[in-house]
Amino acid sequence: MDIVLSLLVLTSIALALGSIALFRRGGPYRRQAVLMLVLAAVMAINLVIWTLPTPEGKSLSSEAQKQRAPR
Repeated sequence: MDIVLSLLVLTSIALALGSIALFRRGGPYRRQAVLMLVLAAVMAINLVIWTLPTPEGKSLSSEAQKQRAPR
């Protein structure tokens, strides 16, 4: 699960930087740049949902890791 969350962070950063580069280039790529920013935002929100602790102090990612642990 840690690898997935790390890849999610790296991918959202790459999408945000790529969209900034497309915005600067201008031309017909503005729509793709906006969609890349939207996707990066959705990925960041998913990351927050999976890692934000609940009032009990647990997160979805920690619960998923516990369920996959060998017994």
